[in-house]
Amino acid sequence: MKRLVVGLLAHVDSGKTTLAEGLLYRAGVLRKLGRVDHRDAFLDTDSQERARGITIFAKQAVLTLPAADGAEETELTLLDTPGHVDFSAEAERALQVLDYAVLVVSGTDGVQAHTETLWKLLTRYRVPTFVFVNKMDLPGADAAVRLRELRGRFGDGCVDFSAAPDPEALALCSEPLMNEVLENGAASTETVITAIARRQVFPVFFGAALRLDGLDGLLHGLQTLTRMPPQWPEFGARVFKIGEDAGTRLTWLKVTGSVLHVKDVLPGGEKADALRLYNGGKFRLLGEALPGQVVAAAGPVNTRPGQGLGAESDADTPLLEPVLNYRVDCDADPHTVLKALQTLEDEDPQLHVMWRDDLGEVHVRLMGEVQLEILQTILRERFGLDVTFGEGGILYKETLTTAVEGIGHYEPLRHYAEVHLLLEPAARGSGVQLAADCPPDTLAENWQRLILTHLAERTHPGVLIGAPLTDVKITLAAGRAHQKHTEGGTSAKPPTARCGRACGWPPPRAACSCWNRGTILRWNCPPTRWAVPWPMCSGCAAALMRPKRCRNLKIPCG
Repeated sequence: MKRLVVGLLAHVDSGKTTLAEGLLYRAGVLRKLGRVDHRDAFLDTDSQERARGITIFAKQAVLTLPAADGAEETELTLLDTPGHVDFSAEAERALQVLDYAVLVVSGTDGVQAHTETLWKLLTRYRVPTFVFVNKMDLPGADAAVRLRELRGRFGDGCVDFSAAPDPEALALCSEPLMNEVLENGAASTETVITAIARRQVFPVFFGAALRLDGLDGLLHGLQTLTRMPPQWPEFGARVFKIGEDAGTRLTWLKVTGSVLHVKDVLPGGEKADALRLYNGGKFRLLGEALPGQVVAAAGPVNTRPGQGLGAESDADTPLLEPVLNYRVDCDADPHTVLKALQTLEDEDPQLHVMWRDDLGEVHVRLMGEVQLEILQTILRERFGLDVTFGEGGILYKETLTTAVEGIGHYEPLRHYAEVHLLLEPAARGSGVQLAADCPPDTLAENWQRLILTHLAERTHPGVLIGAPLTDVKITLAAGRAHQKHTEGGTSAKPPTARCGRACGWPPPRAACSCWNRGTILRWNCPPTRWAVPWPMCSGCAAALMRPKRCRNLKIPCG
């Protein structure tokens, strides 16, 4: 049996959940069609989804297509993902486990802004994609116009498969297809399947999900124009979602190699106490999960979205990030609120729950007002907390314009560490890159690994507005350690100087010339007797902090 995980993605109100309902009905899974506007859709299992008429959480349904027309029996696991932009992070997490995707486009509205965002995500994760143009029964829907728009936006690989595909259109998609069309006048099915898997061809189907038009053709295409991806010989799995059901923490994962049995110990030492195969809001227990199946494992408590198990590597850093920052206000104890939000952050890491020591406040990051309202409802229903949110602020990021060097020296009683970091501008969108270019005879490799680990764990604030740094490369250039007084936590302290290069003396209480030249980071005073003016580069600060100089300037301890 061929097992595939197929995701449904769309801009909100394109009819994606209705399409899922129709596919399940045509496959014989449902006896009665539900509707989103009637609040009885099979995959709208959450009360908030039924009330709002939108998908908030990724849902799973399983259907089986019998062998026919030379195609083997196929089991499709449908993942219905959110279409609203506020929950696009949930959709991106589901992309990590997809074998194929169906991108739903409205026949009247065409390609919209979020449709292009989804297309970029599909390109990034290399997911072979089918396109279903929905709502073709409505006035103004024109198949020729929509196909022309798809080819203009997404390339010549978009080919109409609602009937026999045009050989000339296929010939433009890849060289093997062109050779076959020129030699035989048509392309073989196997070559088309390969081109689809390589994202060279994107089959386009037209129909109306509410009227069940065009769904049989789409199901036939998903059965005959697809193939199972390669499997690992040893156990492998990818975690894409953390959920909760009646107080039980669930780890949603796709098995990509070997077999996962109940009570098996997962890599990391945790045991899968139960394996649940969900179909809408219901589930059945499995004794084992085979490659290509998506199951929810009860038992593990330290898993996280994007984590690779066994032979599977961890997923890439998500592309979509929240754009707004909110302060959380609640009459309850802040620690209680923080614990509840951290539980939700475990399920949705993009919340970025943060406790601000300087303000004594809890902050979260969200995508928009709809997500804020959903979060309020979840906190009230699951944790009994009535919270409000302060006015949202836009999240900014800072970067470097020129390379700078930071020197951190930490030497209180019985401790010693010194670290030299080179910060350089990096390509846009590259994030924070870490590297080491320090000879082992200068600083042992175990200390180098420890420093890089702590650099990766931290968010590095800039000095302009305190926003996180991005698009920078941080290189460990040099360092010093003491055989007796250097310990694991010593190099993990915040660097005493985070940027700048040596320069001339500034007047007391004034910024040094390095700062005026546009250095990005700030000086953090080490735990010594004397403090220094801020901002100041490492060279000025190191000289200024000499005891004689500090006493002459009479700078009070910070």
